[in-house]
Amino acid sequence: MKTFILGHSKEEVLRLVPENSIRLVQLGEEKICLTRKGETVYGFEAFCPHRRVSLAQGFVTPFREVVCPLHQYRFDIKTGSVRLGDCRDLQVFSTELTDVGLKILLPDQ
Repeated sequence: MKTFILGHSKEEVLRLVPENSIRLVQLGEEKICLTRKGETVYGFEAFCPHRRVSLAQGFVTPFREVVCPLHQYRFDIKTGSVRLGDCRDLQVFSTELTDVGLKILLPDQ
């Protein structure tokens, strides 16, 4: 696993990832999306598994789903499970909001 730290404080991360928005970030060679509900930050793959459309252009529902902007496929932002659509589950990444930033774990390629 590769560990990345985004930001330098909890407050900075909360500003960088506004609640209910989707932020695209580059971590090494990998692009991922981040979204936030309260002080919980979720990380998931940047492109829809169905047609590889950028999920950063989608939106987050009140039901903790990310919605693909192309065909409105819906994915659980915590587990990555497909809730609506016909494709594989979304890959999600472990995150932890700390006093020194957001710790993100990505699998080795």
